[in-house]
Amino acid sequence: MQRLQKILSAAGVASRRASERLMLDGHVSVNGRIVRELGAKADPERDDIQVDGRRIRIASRRRYLLLNKPRGYITTRSDPRGRPTVMDFLKGIREYVYPVGRLDYDSEGLLLLTNDGDLAARLMHPRHGIGRVYEARVRGVPGDRALRRLSTGVKIDGRRTAPARVRLLARGVGAREDQSTLELTITEGRTRQVRRMCEAVGHPVVRLRRVRIGPIADPSLKPGTFRDLSRDEIRKLKALGTRDSGLESRPGSPVAPSSSRETRPDHS
Repeated sequence: MQRLQKILSAAGVASRRASERLMLDGHVSVNGRIVRELGAKADPERDDIQVDGRRIRIASRRRYLLLNKPRGYITTRSDPRGRPTVMDFLKGIREYVYPVGRLDYDSEGLLLLTNDGDLAARLMHPRHGIGRVYEARVRGVPGDRALRRLSTGVKIDGRRTAPARVRLLARGVGAREDQSTLELTITEGRTRQVRRMCEAVGHPVVRLRRVRIGPIADPSLKPGTFRDLSRDEIRKLKALGTRDSGLESRPGSPVAPSSSRETRPDHS
């Protein structure tokens, strides 16, 4: 007999924490009975365990996918309002994978999906502080004070954000040359955090793209496409949380851009 949330996690339904929420909200049944008690146990080999009427099966194969999410898609398996979700891109994937963390509807970039509940929980847990790198096109050009505030933390909902690594990549971009591009590495996962941080210092985000998750990056992955992670990438992800946060150096010091104009494709 195993705890029900552990069984759900092993089956790739969700992380243990998310599985607990499914239970509390009445989505999980065992042998036809809704189970809301977090200490409940079951036998995955003998009991009929269902989530929203769908019987779960212990995953026979672990899948670790990297998707380049375009704007205009919800980071969830399904949406009650019928909006397109990231699952629309995963045709042919038979395993019950789910997103690790979220990207806003209006944001784009790298997203991990897996049916490895233990790894998903570790990557999302704030205790491990996994570094996530974003490129943000913002209005105006942040000065030294704004960059310093971003790097040391700004208050969101009365609570200061954790230190971040911030670089000004380019200025004078956009059709009117009145925008700039920032690179921000954060270790938290608060709702719309990068957008709210930039807005707090007076430079609202025009376009936001996630370009790295811990050690995982792939600039050649086209929007709307995905691939399996390599064995080496999986090994590096599983090692996170036992060494460092994925930040390459101490967060804090803003870095001035070079004098040359940005040459990368326009992302606004």
